[in-house]
Order: sequence, then structure tokens, then C-alpha cells
Amino acid sequence: MKKIKLWLSAFRLRTLPLSISGIVVGSCFAVYNGFFNSIVFILALLVTVGLQILSNLANDYGDGVKGTDNDTRVGPTRAIQSGEITPKQMLEALKINVLVVIVLTMLLIFKAFGHGYFLYTLLFFVLGGISVYAAMKYTMGDSAYGYRGLGDVYVLVFFGFVSVVGSYFLYAKQLDHIVVLPALAVGLLSVGVLNLNNMRDIESDKLSNKMTLAVKLGKQKSKVYHLFVVISALVLGVVFAILYYTSLWNFIFLIAYIPLIIHIKKIVKAKASSDFDSQLKVLALSTFLFSLLLGIGYIL
Repeated sequence: MKKIKLWLSAFRLRTLPLSISGIVVGSCFAVYNGFFNSIVFILALLVTVGLQILSNLANDYGDGVKGTDNDTRVGPTRAIQSGEITPKQMLEALKINVLVVIVLTMLLIFKAFGHGYFLYTLLFFVLGGISVYAAMKYTMGDSAYGYRGLGDVYVLVFFGFVSVVGSYFLYAKQLDHIVVLPALAVGLLSVGVLNLNNMRDIESDKLSNKMTLAVKLGKQKSKVYHLFVVISALVLGVVFAILYYTSLWNFIFLIAYIPLIIHIKKIVKAKASSDFDSQLKVLALSTFLFSLLLGIGYIL
């Protein structure tokens, strides 16, 4: 039982709502335009959750073997850092996870495109491979891009555009401009979550030579950057609802602005690493709520 709890902790379940936010948005607009398929939706969720868990385990492994996760960092103790799970065990779990993601991705692509759409099938196989690679290379290996301040770009691309636009394409087999602004908004909020995590870990990351964007900018400029990405997402949400207005229900997502505005005020006043850590769950869940309501507002 203790071992199960350890692995569940390593999976970082609290990150999963954020990871599926883009799928929820893309799927809701597929419903809105008459393209939705429930099996594709379930498989897309499973693939996304699998990739997020893969990323979390790879992050634990990469930071663990490099010594980045140590007693100086704030936040929950990681699996390898605790000594309860060895690097070898984590590597084995990563291999199993990769296999699971590959199988789920194959099932998703087959269900979405069947025996037709060869080029689309090929494109999504390549995209799936890139997603697996990107999930693992954030902290793993000598050229880990998370150690070079490129994590924010990865999150914007994969949590925003790949997740929203990609999931919509699986249903519709076509691109549609209606999902562009939502993809950017969700991507920016997700970048905010990563930046919040990196602001919390600035001191320990600096000592470990993990040069995240937050480390490069410093705490004060990182706060300005954080406010910029979150407020930009809020503005994009309003602009989108105005440009694609169909009914008052389109503005139901503004409910999510209540915790997001409170979050902004908290970050303005934040000083200690614990101040940033306490806002991680708030921003992640607020992003999920924003995504859910944004999509639901167009299918009510």
C-alpha cells in the first residue's frame, strides 16, 4: 500500500486537470461544430494523461539523478529525492509508461482516421513521437531543454496548440480558426503554471545550474512575466467571446476570472518561495475551470 502511494505521488496527480484542459476545449468546440466522437474523446484524454505522467516521472528522474531535487527546494519531496524509489526503478516505470502511451496513441489515431487519411495518420504518429520525446527531454539527458530556459515554449506549444488544435483536428479532420485564440489562452495559462513552479524553485535551481527562464530573469522580472502571460490569457478570453459571440452563455467562463484575479493579487504581493508554491494548485485548477467553462459556453 505504501509503495502504491509513493508511485501515485510520483505521478503528481494534481497536474492532471491542467494537462487535459486543452483536450476539453478542443472537444467542446468539436461538439459545437458537430464533429464530436466520444471514443476519440476518451482516448485523447488517456493519451494526454499518459504523456503528463510520463513527463512527471521523467522530471523526477532527470532532476533526481542530477541532484536538482534536494533539501534546499520548496514543495513536495520527489520520489527519487526521498530515496524510496531508486533511479533504476524510475527508469523501468518510464519504459512501461512509454509503451502504454504508444499503444494508446495508436488506438486514438486508428479511431480518429480509420484506414483513410494516410497523411493525417502519418502526421499524428510523428506528432505522438515528438510529444513522447519532449515529455522526457525536459530534464533528462545532457541537453535537457528545461535546463536551458526553453520549458515555457514547450508548454505553450503542447499544452496550448497541440492539445487544443490537435484534439479538434482529430474530430474534424480540418483546421478551424475558432480554436486558435482558445489554444493561445490555455497555453499562456499553462505557461503561468510552469513559471510559478520555476519562481518557487529559483534559488535551488540556480545552485543546481538549472537555468529556467525564471532563473535567467530573476524573481522580480519573473513576476512581471507571470502577470503578463496570465493577464494576456484573460484578455484573449474576452476578445474571443466578443469575436465569436452567439449568446450570453459564451461569457460563462468569466466565473473563472474570480480566482484568477485573486491569484494575480497574491502574486503581486508574493515574496517567499512558499507564496508561489501555494498558488500552484490555484492557477492549475483555475485554468481547468476556465477551459471547461469556455467550451461549455458554446454548447449550452
